[in-house]
Amino acid sequence: MSYGGALPAAWDAVTPEQMLAARLAGAGEALRRAKIHELPGLDEIIGLARRAAEAACEHPQGRPLFAAHAALPWPDEPILQLWHAQTLLREFRGDGHIAALLTEGVGPLEALVLHGASGLVPAAALKLSRAWQEEQWAATKERLHERGLLDGDVLSIEGSALRQHIENRTDALALPAYGVLGEEGCERLAELADTFGRAVTDAGLLDRSGFLAALRASA
Repeated sequence: MSYGGALPAAWDAVTPEQMLAARLAGAGEALRRAKIHELPGLDEIIGLARRAAEAACEHPQGRPLFAAHAALPWPDEPILQLWHAQTLLREFRGDGHIAALLTEGVGPLEALVLHGASGLVPAAALKLSRAWQEEQWAATKERLHERGLLDGDVLSIEGSALRQHIENRTDALALPAYGVLGEEGCERLAELADTFGRAVTDAGLLDRSGFLAALRASA
């Protein structure tokens, strides 16, 4: 079973407005702890990311998670503008990824099992973070074996080909956002994003406990 009941239960404790405010405050505190606001190139990366995100906002159709984020106002603080732009771009690609998965008959747990079998993320981490029961995971692995997509605990040749096809299709669906930047703009955004991403990683912000500590500090 996944965390399907977590969000409805949250509204017994807070309002959506309070949740959004806390989320923004936590993100801002975390990014300031990582000294993102002190990195060179902040204005440039904000400009590129926001331009791409605003281009994506012209194509919300069929992208429910992205559309929900796109309906939120842009923050005033520069680092939060960058965070919001990145969030929009992530959800824009993410909704396209879901569409590509469904087109290929790959459901939510099947996608996770295939991801774990790719070796890019430990399967144990995916099990822990998504809270699927072990029996469900095992049954899904068996179905993927029957489809010829797994070879033991790793992707088969067919599984690797399918996963690459899905990633290629996902990239193509994200083009409305990044096409506006052109090739040079995309390369520059990727270059800057690598620097900023490393700062986030080095600060431990991808560690769930680190983000929660920042959220508590901002309360």
